[in-house]
Amino acid sequence: MSTQTGPRPVDRRSGPRPRPHRWHPRAVLVGVLAAAVALGVARLAAAFLGPASDPVLAVGATAVDTAPQPVKAWAIRTFGTADKLVLLTGVYTVLTAAAAAIGVAAFQRRRYGLLGLAAFTGIGVTAILTRPTATALDTLPTLGGAAVAAAAMLLLLRTATTSSPGTVGRPRLLNRRQFLATAAGTTATAAGAATAGTTLAARNAAGSRSRATVVLPAPIQPAARLPADTSAGVNGVAPFITANRDFYRVDTALAVPQVDVDRWRLTLDGAVDRPRTWRFDELLARGLMERDLTLNCVSNEVGGPYIGTARWSGVPLAPLLREAGIRPGQDQLVSRSVDGMTIGTPLVAILDGRDAMLAVAMNGEPLPLENGFPVRMLVPGLYGYVGACKWLTAMTVTTFDAFDTYWVERGWAHDAPVKTASRIDTPKPFARRPAGPVMIAGVAWAQRRGITAVQVQVDDGPWQAARLAAGPSPDLWRQWAYRWPATPGSHTIRVRASDSTGATQPERRRTPYPDGATGWHSISVTIT
Repeated sequence: MSTQTGPRPVDRRSGPRPRPHRWHPRAVLVGVLAAAVALGVARLAAAFLGPASDPVLAVGATAVDTAPQPVKAWAIRTFGTADKLVLLTGVYTVLTAAAAAIGVAAFQRRRYGLLGLAAFTGIGVTAILTRPTATALDTLPTLGGAAVAAAAMLLLLRTATTSSPGTVGRPRLLNRRQFLATAAGTTATAAGAATAGTTLAARNAAGSRSRATVVLPAPIQPAARLPADTSAGVNGVAPFITANRDFYRVDTALAVPQVDVDRWRLTLDGAVDRPRTWRFDELLARGLMERDLTLNCVSNEVGGPYIGTARWSGVPLAPLLREAGIRPGQDQLVSRSVDGMTIGTPLVAILDGRDAMLAVAMNGEPLPLENGFPVRMLVPGLYGYVGACKWLTAMTVTTFDAFDTYWVERGWAHDAPVKTASRIDTPKPFARRPAGPVMIAGVAWAQRRGITAVQVQVDDGPWQAARLAAGPSPDLWRQWAYRWPATPGSHTIRVRASDSTGATQPERRRTPYPDGATGWHSISVTIT
């Protein structure tokens, strides 16, 4: 019997099945498409349950809540009102990178991909359940999307991970064309679900439908007629009354809350003798007062845009609290919005005679959705994070020692009266103007105290008094103007204001944190 001395044949059937390179495009595509299906299906399901069940919004909101204060301040300063769009873009970018990694893991072992998908899902579920108003029902869109994504992943893997030519292993079941067809079908499913979800969410938006049905009664305390000379008469200055479409918006809500006034309720509880709940029509029946008020955000940097004036109509707030019977020793009113935000207001600021109100209208129409429809609180003289809770649904009388609200937990001050400030609106920074008379103009504000003087300085010259337009109320900003005999060259222009207490806004620059910015607004211009 002869003995074979050559190399023994290799039984390729017993060897490991070859796998594609770890970052093969198909691996990345499998992960990304599976994640897209998960998010698309979740968006579709969330259209029926509400935005609180959307995992992307929940993850984004969690990122907002956990971000360090310097990061939040930088985002508002850098991106302004586009900060929410930038945040969501960042969330989707991170999710895409994670999905690609899951696809790579799935190409190594299917169970790795499924475990990655489970982790992907767990993050979404956790983010949803940590939201203040969440229920277990809100996790269903995420869980449903994950189930569909798992099936899509397995199908894509079946078409993508085939044996290599010249090997004996798993049979080649489908070719490249069939994989591309499967990927295209998965893409269509994800896009269709996301589009349908977005369309249905807009159609199911209770706030838009409900707002269209609101008929507001005429105020029983109408606002005084504004004098004609509230304008300084200079082009480029912010209008005295800010149009609703131009009013600033700074909040943490990634999706504007949608509230049906027929289901909306406002509760007043806590340390009161007679807790109370109102429906929207019951609140309106108490009678509305109308006031022109200037509102500004504590995040406003020196010279910033987060300030505006509107004609607000609402129910006086102090009588509601007095009727409830505030118990001795209480000093804070905690307001809650429908999305769980909490804002704490000093009770003394509501009860000291100022026009604190529960606003239902803005410039003659129901509150815009972005500005708090159906009801928001307004307390003149306080920054918005202390006295202007939007989408209001509950008020609790308590103490500052007993409860820290959202922003106070993050280091902002308990009490935040508006600081005296001024802004140059025209000329714009780095503008070029011909030599000769140049109008320098802008606005100044010191709510509850009122502006009594504005001064302008060019370079290091003397401070010159600006002309003030009418100021019908200390709760309103004032326009100002100064006629400057401009000479050629580069110049620095500064402005400062004084209030009725005799105090002049300080020169020293401070950031908005923790209770509002200070400093003189300055710009540079070139005169030719």
